[in-house]
Amino acid sequence: MSSVNKEPESHNPYWRSVNELEGTPEFQRYVEREFPYLDEETATGSVNRRQFLQLMSASMALGGLTACRRPVNHIVPYVRPPEDVIPGVPLYYATTMPFGEEAFGLVVESHEGRPTKIEGNPDHPATLGKSSMQVQASILGLYDPNRSPRTLRGGQPAEWKDFAEALTSLTSGLGETGGDGLAVLSEATSSPTVARLKRAIEQKYPKLRWVAYEALGSENAHEGTALATGTSLRPLPHFDKADTILALDADFLMTEENAIRNSYDFANRRDPDMPANKSTMNRLYVAEPAYTVTGGMADHRLRLKASRIAAVAVAVAKALGVNGVTDLEAPAGELDPVWIENAVEDLRRAGSHGLVVAGRRQPAAVHALVAAINHRLGSIGTAVTYVEPLDTIRSDMKALRDLTADMADKKISTLFILGGNPVYNAPADLDFGKALGEVGFTAHLSELYDATSERCLWHISRTNFLESWGDARALDGTLSLVQPLIAPLHADSHSDLTILNLIATGEEATAHDLVRESWAERFDGAVGFETNWKRLLHDGVLKNSSYRPAQVTISADGIRQAVTTLDLTTNEEAIEVVFGPSTALHDGRFANNGWLQEVPDPITKITWDNAAIVSPTTARKLGAMRKLNKLGELKFDMIDISIGGASLALALYIQPGHADNCISLALGYGRPEAEAVLSVGHGVGFNTYLLRTTDAAHIVPSVEVRKSIGTYELAITQDHHSMEGRPLVREAELTAFKENGKLYPEAHYHEPHQLWEPPVDYSKGYQWGMTIDLNRCTGCSACTIACQSENNIPVIGKTQVGKGREMHWIRVDRYYKGPIEDPQGVVMQPVPCQHCENAPCEQVCPVTATTHDHEGLNTMVYNRCIGTRYCSNNCPYKVRRFNFFNYTKDIPETVQMAMNPDVTVRFRGVMEKCTYCTQRINQARITSKVDGREIRAGDVQTACQQACPVNAISFGNINNEKERVTALKRNPRNYQILQEINTRPRTSYLGRMRNSNEHLAPDDSAANGHEGH
Repeated sequence: MSSVNKEPESHNPYWRSVNELEGTPEFQRYVEREFPYLDEETATGSVNRRQFLQLMSASMALGGLTACRRPVNHIVPYVRPPEDVIPGVPLYYATTMPFGEEAFGLVVESHEGRPTKIEGNPDHPATLGKSSMQVQASILGLYDPNRSPRTLRGGQPAEWKDFAEALTSLTSGLGETGGDGLAVLSEATSSPTVARLKRAIEQKYPKLRWVAYEALGSENAHEGTALATGTSLRPLPHFDKADTILALDADFLMTEENAIRNSYDFANRRDPDMPANKSTMNRLYVAEPAYTVTGGMADHRLRLKASRIAAVAVAVAKALGVNGVTDLEAPAGELDPVWIENAVEDLRRAGSHGLVVAGRRQPAAVHALVAAINHRLGSIGTAVTYVEPLDTIRSDMKALRDLTADMADKKISTLFILGGNPVYNAPADLDFGKALGEVGFTAHLSELYDATSERCLWHISRTNFLESWGDARALDGTLSLVQPLIAPLHADSHSDLTILNLIATGEEATAHDLVRESWAERFDGAVGFETNWKRLLHDGVLKNSSYRPAQVTISADGIRQAVTTLDLTTNEEAIEVVFGPSTALHDGRFANNGWLQEVPDPITKITWDNAAIVSPTTARKLGAMRKLNKLGELKFDMIDISIGGASLALALYIQPGHADNCISLALGYGRPEAEAVLSVGHGVGFNTYLLRTTDAAHIVPSVEVRKSIGTYELAITQDHHSMEGRPLVREAELTAFKENGKLYPEAHYHEPHQLWEPPVDYSKGYQWGMTIDLNRCTGCSACTIACQSENNIPVIGKTQVGKGREMHWIRVDRYYKGPIEDPQGVVMQPVPCQHCENAPCEQVCPVTATTHDHEGLNTMVYNRCIGTRYCSNNCPYKVRRFNFFNYTKDIPETVQMAMNPDVTVRFRGVMEKCTYCTQRINQARITSKVDGREIRAGDVQTACQQACPVNAISFGNINNEKERVTALKRNPRNYQILQEINTRPRTSYLGRMRNSNEHLAPDDSAANGHEGH
């Protein structure tokens, strides 16, 4: 084309003269149809009109030549280009992701106004530059094609102005009664602007009922601290300052509040290479019913029914001499006194650096005991602080119960539901959907038209946090801003702030103006509001705005009163049910997100489903086991669970290390028929909310269970990549490793034979490599979703995953150690392409589609690949993926907007794999070249590395001594998997260390046995 472009216009067959076309009716109709906004004035703004018409003339000519083959899409240049936008160069802006009472500070990458990638904001205390898989996947939620596009009345299209008029007319009448019969049901929030508008509404309507509800709220923790201290305080654990940690049914690394920051702090004390004069590697005790990510990181884990966790808390408090507990009898039942005795001794030895935490589903009395234990240890103010939240509207299930009762009694005439989906996830005994039908005026603000929207008179399309204005506080109180860089994808979408202001004032205002008004009050008296505002827009966070630590005193009477509410008796044979969040979908709010549906659960490795999780012993008791059909597909027996008058049939999954006579159920699946419009989330899994009641929202001590008829297929990925007895995971006890420097199981190496000399001198230039620290990795899967977002990896669905065809470029394998009933530990191992210098895949490719470059990267030339899959068969690490189908051809246009323009979108019939984010390497290369320098240490971060909340992944130029990865390659814990076959992988691993108590340490021989199934 370069030679053609140099020819005169009259000799170019693809380039008709502007003079020939410009005045023709054909051209005029073309411009009017394709560019109705273009007129003489705007066209001459910053783009030469003749140049513009030349481009359009060429487009018309090319369109005529290619119309018989495929539709032609025209690239339209800006008439007046934004001064900050350079095509192809991304912009970054700071914002915040509200998440109940939490707030995650983010930095969003945007291409020409289109957000494409999310990372944590390094200046925000909740993320510190890191993220979770929900944070990473939220970019897909922005472009969800099932998002509601407009206002509906009775399920029929309506106009926003009609709703605004109806609301204004309604509220004007309510003003005469002080708002009697008016109610707002919101999600939990920490937004100062929402709190300000709430105060304004309450002032206007003194009889207003405002209730917040989260299916997985923290009511028990708030009530527990109030019992212990007299004030409803929020505990803020500091895991970076804790030497010994006891987690009581608390998955603080994954599903509890502040998990990103918790993981970051915990991992910083999980480094066995820390100098002894600074600090030592922490020790973690975990008591829990089902294996969690936190339980997998434990040095000592006690499997226990969830209802027995309270007995552990009482035993620990009694052993430590907590006032109000010392005069009680020891809890009945088998609690493994040796385990508790050693945990208590370690906590006592740690003193102010000892820390006890409890999970949100444990009763309030357990949280009260935890506060008293931490106070007794002296750790309040060191390993944990307590703060009094401001501007926070908290979830209250009891208030929801009272509101629903009044709705059913027709005491509520007007109800505004801001977000959430209570018809789906409210406790089943409330029958919220039926009560909703007794309210005269109902309106639901929601991104999706869901079960609650269907039952309401009005449905209002809600803006996504990436396209709206707002603000929020982190758990520690730090203030941050929610700001967009893109206009709402649906013009008829509105934010919570807009509706609240309409209720409060009867007038419409933009969310931007409302937020700015709130911050004007906060900056009142400060010099230069505009200067402060612009700084806030840039940083996204207001520094030094966290809460002040509260002074904590423990009431012995309160503790004694709390303990009396606990039932410490035990019926070991009774089967209990425990409800908990899905590691991916949380409470179900991410159910229509394909990335999160397809990511395997860190422990069970189940995708696209939930199941009834039980121990092997309980499965035998129920007579239900896993089966293989003739095609090798996994079929699982079904069981019926009955609670009260409700019954539900679920697939039963056996998990090693699960507590006996206990069933764990994940919430958030099994969407009702009213949500059939949700193309991803509908028809997936089992709706366990149907079994949940107000009085037993988390733990049901005794249920009826029986084996059901039939089987159910689950798509589980762990069996696709078994260890097959090979030493992929290596670990050691910390004390033993410091003495002998050996990892177990010991690999047996033989002298490698080099068949040919390397074609490149790898000691020179940029040479890229990676290390993954198994001692830090929790298996949270943030890396998997970050890679999927960065590299445009397709979603393939449950059926194809079940056939072993998942497309993730970095998988996270899970391995148990020890006996199946009660494993001594779990190890997680992320496995991307190893980028072997002697790559077996390269030796068998008949078309040289996979080849090595001079910087040590194993590269893929997609246009050469013909899909023989020889490379995959010859790869000992099984990290190559094959596109069996064209997964991208039917992707909706809105979802395509989420794709990274710097990465090729692959079609059917080619191999895919990790590229070490070569596009990021090339971007750093371009930047350094423009700056006239070499690529510096830290200039390149892979997507998985950047997202990892525990800094388990290090990447860089291994020839650069300043790179962290270079030092880690020399660490005594560093090893390569399958090193004996001489593939010379560029990815290596740091062995897992366990800091066991010598009195509870397992037999050394157990370290040699891992099981991948």
